[in-house]
Amino acid sequence: MTDPGFDDVLAAAARIAPHAHVTPVLTSRTIDALAGCDLHFKAEHLQRIGAFKFRGACNAVWSLDEDGARRGVVTHSSGNHGAALALAASNRGIACHVVVPEGAVPGKLAAIAAYGAVLHRCEPTIEAREAMCAQLQQSLGARLVHPYTDPLVIAGQGTAALELLATRALDAIVVPVGGGGLAAGTALAIAGVSPSTQLYLAEPAGAAETAASLERGARVTAFTPDTVCDGLRGTLGAINFDMLRAHGARALVVDDAATLAAMRLVWTRMKQLVEPSSAVALAAVLANPDLFAERRVGIVLSGGNVDIEAMVRA
Repeated sequence: MTDPGFDDVLAAAARIAPHAHVTPVLTSRTIDALAGCDLHFKAEHLQRIGAFKFRGACNAVWSLDEDGARRGVVTHSSGNHGAALALAASNRGIACHVVVPEGAVPGKLAAIAAYGAVLHRCEPTIEAREAMCAQLQQSLGARLVHPYTDPLVIAGQGTAALELLATRALDAIVVPVGGGGLAAGTALAIAGVSPSTQLYLAEPAGAAETAASLERGARVTAFTPDTVCDGLRGTLGAINFDMLRAHGARALVVDDAATLAAMRLVWTRMKQLVEPSSAVALAAVLANPDLFAERRVGIVLSGGNVDIEAMVRA
């Protein structure tokens, strides 16, 4: 597979149209006043499975030819991508295997299983996840759908920004970044539709390897994530790093306390249930008022699969 381009985002939009929701764009005058800018929230927490991840997984599954589909799909995931791939595979009637790390959010693992996937548990490291995926791929002949480096997944994730930019002109878009699938897809959409729009990547301080990588000019992979944003603990992919660096994306690092405050703000002011990995994008805007002052800013609310018990304790 070659690196994805804007044409691949357009193709993904057409391919997933019968299956994915066109999510609404929400606004809040109260939060605008606090942020000092004009915010437009792309509500991907209202997407199927409760996260943008369904877009990329759906694009990958429905891109398979019949022979490939019969062999099924395999991936590794701490939650949302696994659920997304499981649902997309179920919709097409094919098998799905998901490698899950020990310590993943129980509710997210339950969702993966509920959508019909077979779960395979492993140690909570990227190396262990990828090693087990490789074993399953070899033994089953299944198609690996990587959660963020697969070009079809990246193109599918880009359809969220494509929809957002089709509805309004924006000075900037802020997205969460972990492995970089959403970020890289958003870069493709911006380049194809609105090149003047700036891309910012919101990242938790406890897993800020994207910021370190962009600053160094080379990927930083040796780190131990320590953040409440469980969906952003993965390592930035190589293809994703190259795309984001070429695009000129800028990373903004925020601590977990700011992220949890932003999450509660969305809960109370907008009445929208989003998870920490989603709220980090708003936290980044609130933490950088001079950067976004009086600008029209898009924020992708990436998911709403909250571990309610953990959040109540927090």
